[in-house]
Amino acid sequence: MDPQQMGEKQSMKTNLKLALAVLAGVSIGIGCARMIHAQQTKTRPAYVIAEVEVTDPTNLKKYSDKAPEIVASFNGRYVVRGGGKIQALEGEPPKGFIVVIGFDSAEKAREWYDSPAYAAIRPFRQSSTKSRIFIAEGVAPE
Repeated sequence: MDPQQMGEKQSMKTNLKLALAVLAGVSIGIGCARMIHAQQTKTRPAYVIAEVEVTDPTNLKKYSDKAPEIVASFNGRYVVRGGGKIQALEGEPPKGFIVVIGFDSAEKAREWYDSPAYAAIRPFRQSSTKSRIFIAEGVAPE
């Protein structure tokens, strides 16, 4: 092999190494950007909202005695827990009271609702009230 061919071969090796280094750098950059984006994406909080009309206060006590500790075990927190005055601004006010429970996410709220601990007391609420209950996602923190 003459010196010119050796030089061209050496140049091709250098170009290949450079191309691989650039490709590795781009791959690392994309991976880091995805990690940063994942860290910046905020989980939306969620709220369990219940409109509750009590039909059997004695039986409901079996539910209300245990519900707060089960909510807390899923990092839930009561935002509104009945008893407070409701002012209807439009439409009819609820016949009973309102409960709002905040959770870190809709998934966490659903875990609470579907948990064996809550399933054990849910029948007391269902047989003692007329209720409408739903999960609403909140606004992601800024």
